[in-house]
Amino acid sequence: MAPNFEVITSRTNPLISQIRKLEKDRSFRRETGLFLCDGTKLCAEALRWQAQVTTVLFTGEQLPPSLPRGVRAVQVPDSLMSSISPAKTPQGLLFLCRIPRLTLPERLDGRCYLILDGLQDPGNVGTIWRTADAFGADGLILTHHSADPWHWKTVRATMGAAFRLPVWEAEPEEIASLLARSDIPLYGTALLEDTEDLRSYDGGRAAVVIGSEGQGISREMLSLCRKTWKIPMEARCESLNAAAAAAVVLWELYRAQ
Repeated sequence: MAPNFEVITSRTNPLISQIRKLEKDRSFRRETGLFLCDGTKLCAEALRWQAQVTTVLFTGEQLPPSLPRGVRAVQVPDSLMSSISPAKTPQGLLFLCRIPRLTLPERLDGRCYLILDGLQDPGNVGTIWRTADAFGADGLILTHHSADPWHWKTVRATMGAAFRLPVWEAEPEEIASLLARSDIPLYGTALLEDTEDLRSYDGGRAAVVIGSEGQGISREMLSLCRKTWKIPMEARCESLNAAAAAAVVLWELYRAQ
């Protein structure tokens, strides 16, 4: 345990005010370079994967047994934790982390990347992020106003994948340029006249676009795809939701490697 910790009881303390704003304001998260997380298990994952944890707030004996030097440890009463926790049932621990770099790298050296096009539900984005990590993807790219990857709901849904698998935000033209430099073909999940069965994939590097459930893949992203894939399913079923579709696609790419 950190040798010393602060005690805060006031609801008007600057740190408490900052936490409330980080929960609700995407712009403020970008401005400060910080995001909010909740829960002891998630905190343990953040520390395990060496995320840049800056501050831990805890009640009772919830403070993790060993915090890196320099992490601010703050004890708060249960009533204050309940007032600032974003969860309906507070777990007795909140923590702040620094946001990793969100701009695209100069080149992608991995085998498999997933692009989320306009997915606005934080829980869906977090679930897909977790699935991408499980099936060996090398990164996630968000475009067209997808949900903030550093919203607390997104991070919670990743179950720790947020601290292992990189995520970037970019415009379609930036993505196209990066994939061209990296010699990675782009595929989309959509139904067109020349759409191929997903099972036709025979391995190799790939980036795959998953569109929103309501709108599908945007025309701009679709125009950049080398080809489109369809997931085989019963004729009576029209489609899968975005998280389920992503899981099927990721499994097929994982299986075929």
